[in-house]
Formats: sequence, C-alpha cells, structure tokens
Amino acid sequence: MDHSEKNHPLIEVWNSYPGARKENKNISIIPPIERIIGEMFAIGEFYYYVLNLTNSTVSHHHENILKLHGLKKYPEHLKDIIDLTHPDDIEFIIKAEQKVVEKMLEVGKENQMYLKPSYCFRMKTAAGNYELFHHQAILTLEDDDKNPIQTINIHTNINHITNENPYTVLLSGIGSRNDFHQMKIENISSKKNFSEINLTKRETEILSLIAKGYSGPEISKMLILSEHTVRTHRKNILAKTNSRNSKELLKKAFEWGII
Repeated sequence: MDHSEKNHPLIEVWNSYPGARKENKNISIIPPIERIIGEMFAIGEFYYYVLNLTNSTVSHHHENILKLHGLKKYPEHLKDIIDLTHPDDIEFIIKAEQKVVEKMLEVGKENQMYLKPSYCFRMKTAAGNYELFHHQAILTLEDDDKNPIQTINIHTNINHITNENPYTVLLSGIGSRNDFHQMKIENISSKKNFSEINLTKRETEILSLIAKGYSGPEISKMLILSEHTVRTHRKNILAKTNSRNSKELLKKAFEWGII
C-alpha cells in the first residue's frame, strides 16, 4: 500500500468537514514554527510535527518525538502516531475531532486559522508504558476556498502534572480571537467538573497565560491591566479552585480541561 494512502480512524471524521481532503497534495511549505509554538505552551517535554491534511502524511518533526516514544525513525504518516495511542483512548479522540469539526463549522471557516483545538490522551513512551499527553493543533495553510490543508501539532507529556484525563475538548482563540469553547465528551467518565468552578472569562484567560509560563508583569502588559489587577485575579483564581499555588492550579486546570 502506498504510504500516503494509509487508513486511520480520523479520515471519516475529517471528511465531514466541507472541502477537507479535497485533493491529495504534496506540500513543501514549512509553517512559521517559531510563531506557532508561541501560540501554544509546553509545560514539560514536547515535540511537534507538521500534518498534511490532504493525505495524512507528517513531516518537519521535532527531534524529541524519537526520544519520548523510543522510535528509531521519524513517523511518515498520522497512522504511525495514532498507533502510539492507548487503544482505549481512540474512541475519545474520534469523538473529540467530531466536536472540533462541529464547532469549527459553527464558528465559521473564515476563522479557522485563529482557532486552536486541544485535548488529552495517553501515548506509549520509550519506557514502554502509557502516559498522558496534551495535544494542540493550529491550522497553518488553507487554499483559496478556505479548505484546510496543513496543521502543526504539538504533543506535551503532562504525566508529571496529572494522569487524569478530563475527556474534554477545548477550542480556543489565538491571535485576534478570544474564543473559549469547552466541550465535554459524553459517556466517558471524569472525576472533575469545571462548570462548578465558575471562573469569569477574564480569570480563564489569565489562567491560560499563567499556564503558558507568563509572569504577572508580562500578563499585565499583554492584557493591558495593572499588575495589581492581575494579582487580584490570580488570588481569586486560586481561591475558587482551592489551589495553594500555581503548580496545584496547573494540575487542576488540566484535569478540568480548561487549558
């Protein structure tokens, strides 16, 4: 079988997105990886790869993918990466991508370059066990008809922070957009319930920036707020989440599926 034609469980989901996989294209354009990484965050060891959505081939890998998964060569197809995923999490990933497609269409394809889906699932590590990884994706190339062609995906090992999957999908805005769409996957158990925390939109925004490693003064400049206001928001966030410090807050934020 030709490598570019390998089947994987997400093809049917992506085909439901109008225009997706319209043509099988070989893409040589390298996305602005440094800028993309700036829109993401990696609290732990991570890697990225570029995904060609028209034929599911992957390229431009970060070298950490070999070390974290104990691979001898770089994956050439998305199926090679999916094969590293815990079998019990495949159903969740399919449902998560379905939620992403539905919400993307609801928000509008014209905004797809400024939306970032993220969720968690377990992957096999070099040690031979399964650990929790945080997945983020940003569309980096579309054609003249707004059909998606290429994304850059980043996987971060967060098992040192938490091993509890919230089974929640987050679609957040980047750049000029401030979207925050949290979608719970039904029929998959989770111990945490973020809806009971009742963070404000501003508090959720600040929590996301804290998670990315930004300091209070940096958050102040980014959001055009006084440092006192940022400190007050942080204090309120810690109180609402019953967290003693930022480390505990970060753990809970992952478990609630809000970052």
